[in-house]
Amino acid sequence: MARYLAQIIVMGAQVVGRAFARALRQEFQASQAAAEARGRAGQQSAAASSISGMSLQEAQQILNITTLTPEEINKNYEHLFKVNDKTVGGSFYVQSKVVRAKERLDEEISIQSQDKDQSQRQQNTET
Repeated sequence: MARYLAQIIVMGAQVVGRAFARALRQEFQASQAAAEARGRAGQQSAAASSISGMSLQEAQQILNITTLTPEEINKNYEHLFKVNDKTVGGSFYVQSKVVRAKERLDEEISIQSQDKDQSQRQQNTET
């Protein structure tokens, strides 16, 4: 009886181990595919995040931005900068975060425009 119970436990552990290993392999392959899809733009974006000290998502949250359009960024930046001005009782710390967030989003827009330009050049040279 104990022998059968031990065999069941061992078989169950093997099944769980194989499933875990398969899931781990699939996750690794998916992350590699995503990294290849991001390519050079992802590397530049990561470099911009490390230089500015702020991730793209954090900058979008600070300025309450869902899409990266210069009009929306400037509108929200102007509003938040004025509201947090120290002369009207705002916080200098929050105001500086707003400035850094705008800088980070502007950098991301320039990275995206450079990538579009390069891809258009490649398409033109291929045709």
